[in-house]
Amino acid sequence: MKNEYVIGIDIGTSGCKSIIVDNMGEVIASALEEYKLYTPNPGWAEQNPDDWWIAILKTVKQVVKKALIDPISIKGIGLSGQMHGLVALDNNFNIIRPAILWNDQRTYKQCQEIINAVGGQDKLLRYTNNGMLPGYTGGKILWLKEEEPENYQRVKIFLNPKDYIRYKLTGEIATEVSDASGTGLFDVKNRKWNEELLKILDISKELLPKCYESPEITGHLSDDVSFYTGLPKNLPVTGGGGDSVIQTTGTGLIKEGILGTTIGTAGIIAMGLNNFKFNSTGKLQIFCNNAPNKWHIMGVTLSAGGSFQWFKNTLSKYEIEQALINGIDVYKLLDEKVKAESQAGSKNLIFLPYLIGERCPYPDPNAKGVFFGLTLRHTFSDIARAVMEGVIYSFRQVYELIIDMDKSLAVKEIRVSGGGSVSKLWRQIHADIFQLPVKTVSGSKEGGAYGAALVAGVGCKIWNNLEEATQVLKIEAETEPDLKNKEIYEELYEIYKEMYPNLKGLFDKISKI
Repeated sequence: MKNEYVIGIDIGTSGCKSIIVDNMGEVIASALEEYKLYTPNPGWAEQNPDDWWIAILKTVKQVVKKALIDPISIKGIGLSGQMHGLVALDNNFNIIRPAILWNDQRTYKQCQEIINAVGGQDKLLRYTNNGMLPGYTGGKILWLKEEEPENYQRVKIFLNPKDYIRYKLTGEIATEVSDASGTGLFDVKNRKWNEELLKILDISKELLPKCYESPEITGHLSDDVSFYTGLPKNLPVTGGGGDSVIQTTGTGLIKEGILGTTIGTAGIIAMGLNNFKFNSTGKLQIFCNNAPNKWHIMGVTLSAGGSFQWFKNTLSKYEIEQALINGIDVYKLLDEKVKAESQAGSKNLIFLPYLIGERCPYPDPNAKGVFFGLTLRHTFSDIARAVMEGVIYSFRQVYELIIDMDKSLAVKEIRVSGGGSVSKLWRQIHADIFQLPVKTVSGSKEGGAYGAALVAGVGCKIWNNLEEATQVLKIEAETEPDLKNKEIYEELYEIYKEMYPNLKGLFDKISKI
């Protein structure tokens, strides 16, 4: 079989990653370039889109050089990017202002205005199948209209981050269904902009890009970019996907039956859906899948790996020093120490991981972190293990929301990715609390870039569809649940579920002080 290759590019919040993947699914070259995040006001998060572009040119040029292959065998490019961001371009397609990012919190007022304008949350769900979160693009558009009217009047087009990069690569203005789903303005059921909602909000449809399916070819590489990077002229660029969706595509979450979890700074609990389902509670997010005629359901927790990072930075000074002295990773040291010194259930210590509020299952900015059941008998390792367990309890609550939506959604396994998936102990806790096998797969460590490469491979006919493309994934590690830990985790999980409802009033009170 002749070797063919695709490039996957991920425009993340902290940096850009570019990779080259062959037709067997192997990553043969990878490069990462970081850039700055700006916080000009409390709760704001912005970036300069040209910083993304410079990083992409650098990383693509690096991987083409590292791969040691004939560039003519590269068949296409796929894009992944941080979702919900707002890039505003003028009539000459120049940047009007810094991009407003997914984690920016300035638009709470505008989100409430949108909900009120349509007649409440239930009616909004009928338009988009999703609530209107402060991170979504829709609130940012109204914020710009209200707070920077002169800039709003200059706008020719609004783009998400990866779609600005598409324009820079190809000169074409386009988006695709998974990223569009996260704007809060998209009819997820019918996979198109919701024109009725746009009319209510007085947002011209002309300000939004044409929308494609993820594997469709949306443009071709310009001669200038080809010359600079060493890539073939006229190389196809596919639709790609928003990072929260496409990184799970890179672990094989195309159809029902596999639960995907990501232990990054935040946590993502997701599944592919064979058919559209109505998001009756609005607590979950249901977006279009990267596979045509399929959907993607997920819930996002705000402090997953971030909770353990807080524990490490705050309570593990000695372990950090020891790791430096011995030249080992501090997380590996903590993993081994906790495994040796603490048992399942952490001596009945329970951690509520709401260190920066929560998004799912409780959308509550006032929610707080809690250690419950702390006694004199608890050790450093018990506390560390309780943090890991509390994160997985929160994952299970989101999973149960998904299952409650449709009892026929039978899950056979969990595929875990993100930095926390490296921990053998955390994978075992994961398996024990869910009582399901937990697996890691090849490519998952590359994040959205790998999913973008698979989507590009489908668009460029290396694979016939995404189900076929994901067959190249290889199981790297499998953790079976330990039945002897089932009972203790079931008992503690029931207590865990009672904690937030009982503490909600106190969270609100302490937030006002």
